[in-house]
Amino acid sequence: MRALLILLMTLLLMGCKEPAKPLPDPQQSKEIIVVTHNGPSTYYYSGNNQYAGLEYDLVRNFVRELGPEYSVKFLVVNNISQVIPALLKRKAHFAAADLTITHMREHMVQFSQPYQNVQQQMVFNTELTKAPASIQDLLGKQIVIPAGTSYAERLQALKDKEPKLHWSETKTANSDELMARVAEGELDYTVADGHLIALVQNYYPNLGASMPLGKPEQVAWAFPKSGDAWLQGKADAFFQRIRHDGTLRNLIDRYYGHADRLKPVDVTSFMQRSESLLPKYVHLFQEAQELTGLDWRLIAAIAYQESHWDRFNTSPTNVRGMMMLTEDTADRLGVTDRLDAKQSIIAGARYVLMLKDLIPESVHEPDRTWMALAAYNIGYAHLQDARILTKKLKLNPDRWVDVKKALPMLSKEEHYTQLKYGYARGGAPVVFVESVRTYHKILVKREPRHTPIFPSFEVAGLSGVGNAISQE
Repeated sequence: MRALLILLMTLLLMGCKEPAKPLPDPQQSKEIIVVTHNGPSTYYYSGNNQYAGLEYDLVRNFVRELGPEYSVKFLVVNNISQVIPALLKRKAHFAAADLTITHMREHMVQFSQPYQNVQQQMVFNTELTKAPASIQDLLGKQIVIPAGTSYAERLQALKDKEPKLHWSETKTANSDELMARVAEGELDYTVADGHLIALVQNYYPNLGASMPLGKPEQVAWAFPKSGDAWLQGKADAFFQRIRHDGTLRNLIDRYYGHADRLKPVDVTSFMQRSESLLPKYVHLFQEAQELTGLDWRLIAAIAYQESHWDRFNTSPTNVRGMMMLTEDTADRLGVTDRLDAKQSIIAGARYVLMLKDLIPESVHEPDRTWMALAAYNIGYAHLQDARILTKKLKLNPDRWVDVKKALPMLSKEEHYTQLKYGYARGGAPVVFVESVRTYHKILVKREPRHTPIFPSFEVAGLSGVGNAISQE
């Protein structure tokens, strides 16, 4: 408790070093200033040179809801430890920074309605360290956490039971970086929220998570104690609405819905083949991008999920090649040899684009691409049935997060007998799409984007295809 009081006083003093400057009244200035920090769950510059992040998207939607005359300005601080001090200095109207509601923080700020539950866990290297089962397993180990996070409160609760427990805090690394250091054997343990762990495990399959710390916490926006009551009221109403109409669920799925689809062995195999096989075909994937406008890394992810980049792959049903094309699809696209990698890759990319064009205009990105991939796997007719079933279930047929709930039901007699195209193995396209999403995410992190010198798809009016999904 003494340590927490010292930390609280430090933060308060940090907030008082400079006199608080009055922020412009948001209703008068029409500009909303939001403090955040860089991170996969907050705000980052994507591989497609666009801003992204769950908090970023939430804020943009919120400001858009306030009215077309309102704009947003992001104040990006170096790390999470600087977020609340920035609020105390009245540099922003509120913070959207993946902040959990804790007892200590509630002494300094007030929170909006929460929008997500998270569970803190110990993160360890499965190849070097055993999974911690008790406090004793942590004694004498090197534990480092990001400064200013709620993780210190959880560890302090353990230290109250076991005074020998020690850890250090850093202001120069976020949770992503510390988990990477654990994976590389530089640290024994760190602490992170479960949704962040699931994302990073896709890049470091040797990361494990164990020993939940305390009860799950809630994430919310933070407002100054003496902040604008009108703005906080609007934020509460916003979260209530998006929770009710499914927008929140859709956004959370966009960033985290695919995170735990793959097993560590799948990620390890993908990493190995990315180094040994992918370089042979990068130029073909990039050529396919130039012809279709689809991100080459997405095309490569589809090809990996289909054939593991094996151009000779053949299924028992005679689906063949890098992109596993059927005879009918190959003939339709003018492919003379399905085992020819170039023909297969370009045809597969063209086929995805054709499927995207079939999907109703009411379906926006990235859901449009995910549904096109589901159709690539199961056929457009069955995707139509799934969207109809989604509507019957009183869900939104224009959102992938809802359609993927209906797809597995295509194998149940009570549902497929009532649909036009009948039975289908609806679970397969869900696994297919979520796996492609994960592989694409890994490639976006590891491989540079391709900028054609003469992008033919712009001439064809297809510029921007794939932009939205590259933000993920």
